[in-house]
Amino acid sequence: MKKITILIHCKDQSGIIASVTNFIADNGGNIVYIDQHVDSDQNIFFMRVESEFTTFSMGSFTQNFKENLGERFQMKWRIYDAEDQPKMALFVSKYDHCLYDILGRYRSGELHCEIPFIISNHMDLKPIADSFNIPFYYIPVTKTTKAQAEIEQLKLLEQHDIDFIVLARYMQIISGKLIDRYTNKIINIHHSFLPAFIGAKPYHSALKRGVKIIGATSHYITEELDAGPIIEQDVARVSHTYSIDDLITKGRDLEKIVLATAIKHHINRKVMVYNNKTVIFY
Repeated sequence: MKKITILIHCKDQSGIIASVTNFIADNGGNIVYIDQHVDSDQNIFFMRVESEFTTFSMGSFTQNFKENLGERFQMKWRIYDAEDQPKMALFVSKYDHCLYDILGRYRSGELHCEIPFIISNHMDLKPIADSFNIPFYYIPVTKTTKAQAEIEQLKLLEQHDIDFIVLARYMQIISGKLIDRYTNKIINIHHSFLPAFIGAKPYHSALKRGVKIIGATSHYITEELDAGPIIEQDVARVSHTYSIDDLITKGRDLEKIVLATAIKHHINRKVMVYNNKTVIFY
């Protein structure tokens, strides 16, 4: 049994759903999941379909889909084989909580992907990579070596055919060159407070202000810092009884959960990006 996922977006118009479902049925497929959304302001139609086939040829199905539906409705579309495991590269610095969480989920089979390697600008987390038997590459980054470091990073990414990157608390700004190569394929996690606090010690600043809610946001990165399409967010209530350690622990728990959820959405092809916004099919 072959299972595929189809992602579609195009100008909203009559007959799209019927045409897609009939096409799948005519090609011997059985739809096991279907969802759609219309952005009324932009007049854009979004659709996600999972189908199963007893006999299937990706090449002929893709060509027929293009000729019969893609061109007719002027669609932007992708077809994914559910058995394919995307390759995920992890970028880290010194914080270990997100890395431990991701690797634990990976080892348990929760994440349907491959992790060919981990890149870091510090050596601190190498023992963790070694304990999970994942290659670790130390690429230091300074103002004078940043350009060369990025060349080394891109070389590794291309050599291993990496599909997407996760910044698991990687404390460096990613340049436009890497972003252009992996547009909407670099996932970041950061704390987000109400109100927001910036700087080296945001949790300390939040504690001083007596915040009642803390949060975390995972998003695709763009050249505008922390302003990319949002994939997942969550918040937790805190109180005046919290110490700084309590606040940091709670915040890091949120970061782990939010980042893991965003990774799963991406791996399972549940995210569609349009005009710096996301449509998430749950």
